[in-house]
Amino acid sequence: MFPLRDENPTESVPWVTMALIGATLAVWWSVQGAGLSPGGLEASICTWGAIPAEVTGHPPVGPAPCPLGGFTWEAVLASVFLHGGWMHLIGNLWFLWIFGNNVEDSTGHFRFLVFYLLAGVLAAGAQILSTPDSAVPMVGASGAISAVMGAYLVLYPHARVDTLVVLVFFVRLVPLPAWVMLGYWIFIQMAASALEPAGATGGVAYMAHIGGFVAGLVMIFLFRNPERIRSRRSHRRAAGAWGARWR
Repeated sequence: MFPLRDENPTESVPWVTMALIGATLAVWWSVQGAGLSPGGLEASICTWGAIPAEVTGHPPVGPAPCPLGGFTWEAVLASVFLHGGWMHLIGNLWFLWIFGNNVEDSTGHFRFLVFYLLAGVLAAGAQILSTPDSAVPMVGASGAISAVMGAYLVLYPHARVDTLVVLVFFVRLVPLPAWVMLGYWIFIQMAASALEPAGATGGVAYMAHIGGFVAGLVMIFLFRNPERIRSRRSHRRAAGAWGARWR
């Protein structure tokens, strides 16, 4: 299942969501060379990716694809804006655009920026704790975006998400409540994490997804803006009453 859009209008322009998308694209082009040079892409990941063994100081297990150096917090934060390829980048930014604007609408711009960056660090921390001796660098905005999705589930569980459902030859656009679509997504992450072979290196950082999602579920209670939420609800009630008069 792949979400295409949600029917959940916002009251404010999602400046931070757009800025985060722009910053991620800028890093992809300027720092990672748009992935056009495999050597340049690998170098950017080795330089700015978060490597668990560096963070924890554990002796690395398995071959190290990158030369190991000292840990810096800058690398953990920078890793949120790096990606491993075009599909990785596009998929993450698509999910951020669909779900980020509404979460930003209910937190306010500055709160959303802090929420996103903090969630990215916490998600990376979840992956690092699960593989403390891994020498494989971790990159991607997936953990932070997973937190956005967790926050969306708390704020708008019944919002309609138009979802592309593909089952072999069955392809259809199905409107689903957010709790179904997001519940399915986190279930897939948890199942994939449980089925991942012990000691696996590389691939998807499932624990970053799970950790980010849980962080979003909890953090949104601290970052949401009650006044903005009340305003959204009152405007929706007014819109519903207006629509009822003209049906």
